Amino acid sequence: MIRRRFLGHALGVGGLALLPGWLRAGEMDHSMHDMGAMSGMDHSSAVQPLAAENALPGNAALQPLPKLLNQGSQPGVFKAELIAAPVAVELLPGQPTSFWAYNGSVPGPLIEAREGDRVEIRFINRLEQPSTIHWHGLPVPPDQDGNPHDPVAPGGERVYRFDLPKGSAGTYWYHPHPHGHTAEQVFRGLAGAFIVRAADDPLDNIAERHLLISDLKLNADGSIAENDANDWMNGREGQFVLINGQHQPTIELKTAERWRLWNACSARYLKLDLGGHSFSLVGTDGGLLEQPQTLQEILLAPAERIEIIVQPIAQQQTVALTALTYDRQKMGNVAPEQVLTLAQVTIAKGQPTGLPQTLRAISPLGKSSADKRVVFSENMRMENGQHQMDFLVNGKAFDMHRVDMRSQLGAVELWEVYNDSHMDHPFHIHGTQFQIVEFELDGKVTPAAFLAWKDTVNLRPRETVRVKMVQSFKGLRMFHCHILEHENQGMMATLEVV
Repeated sequence: MIRRRFLGHALGVGGLALLPGWLRAGEMDHSMHDMGAMSGMDHSSAVQPLAAENALPGNAALQPLPKLLNQGSQPGVFKAELIAAPVAVELLPGQPTSFWAYNGSVPGPLIEAREGDRVEIRFINRLEQPSTIHWHGLPVPPDQDGNPHDPVAPGGERVYRFDLPKGSAGTYWYHPHPHGHTAEQVFRGLAGAFIVRAADDPLDNIAERHLLISDLKLNADGSIAENDANDWMNGREGQFVLINGQHQPTIELKTAERWRLWNACSARYLKLDLGGHSFSLVGTDGGLLEQPQTLQEILLAPAERIEIIVQPIAQQQTVALTALTYDRQKMGNVAPEQVLTLAQVTIAKGQPTGLPQTLRAISPLGKSSADKRVVFSENMRMENGQHQMDFLVNGKAFDMHRVDMRSQLGAVELWEVYNDSHMDHPFHIHGTQFQIVEFELDGKVTPAAFLAWKDTVNLRPRETVRVKMVQSFKGLRMFHCHILEHENQGMMATLEVV
């Protein structure tokens, strides 16, 4: 494990401190694929060489995420404080890297609460930009959900308050959502995990491990690279993929384990494989499935989460947890996709643990009373002799002062989301979970493989996904592409629930 240090000035802590394993303290023409870097965008990172892909050492044991301590004294109330502030971490010898972090930790501290709890989080913004905290996937009222309409000014603070209803147990996360700044604030380190636990969890006898996957684009001088033209076109992918802030850690699995995995990358897709070994998918964005599903690989789009059970095997073996290649049809002059090693996993010899045949009941949403259609699209245009990219929802770029759709409180709606572009886009909606009904591509309709609660779903080029959902709070909701650079550039819209 490398010795990582941070400068404590951001949180008023003097001197240097050792870090544990996480970073503590701290219709488009296909010819577009052949385009070089477009002008009219930030090219500052193009003039700086990136750090070599072996610049960060690996092979240290995976460390758990730091936890946010409950400072509340009342039963059923989770009360704590999150401070967003700059921190400096020495990743490369003698070259501090400036991150933005919650409570001095990259990733931010894990929040664990229970169904029925009241959550009160005091957020303090010590950045030089406005910020918010969005509680991704959680059933939170709009005025508590960190919408871009509710920025916290530099030096400001606010308290987020919300309740966790029964049935909300699942794997969530939190990150900033100030329009125009979201992408930068996340790639500089602002994101953390949030778990809601149930009193009657059928898998609580199985050991649990958390793997929050992010990536880091680092210059050779230790600075975090700015976005270049390819990042703005395709979404940002760093050369280092991290788990809990560590590069290629090791994992030792002695008994059956329940892994919660987050894709907290800005744009990277993770087609996960565990050395060809099968695993049981038991949960998605919004909690447990009805029944375990046996898989050998699974694709996680940006912002998606899963829960899996990994079992001992007949003979001990060390395998790689990898991200296999996935072609999401990037534009421009980009490097070919390659298999990425995320971690080395030693799986012990042993007998598998039996799983319940039924994990929980999920009631299908009934007949819809309203239909909606959402179209993601891209457009390239010339402006003052420079190429510009537009990322659009229903032909429009995001406007903070415009309501794009309206929904009735409590109504079951069928949403048809169509990707009218040549590249993948993950659709995400705030404040609720949906059920996928079916996918349609090239005239072929494929029903959802199983019933599950989701808040993020990927769309391939020219693909339609149909989902059912219900909104349970009045107010403004955002829906958008969760490739953060695309969201930043306009691929977002506002839903008003009345």
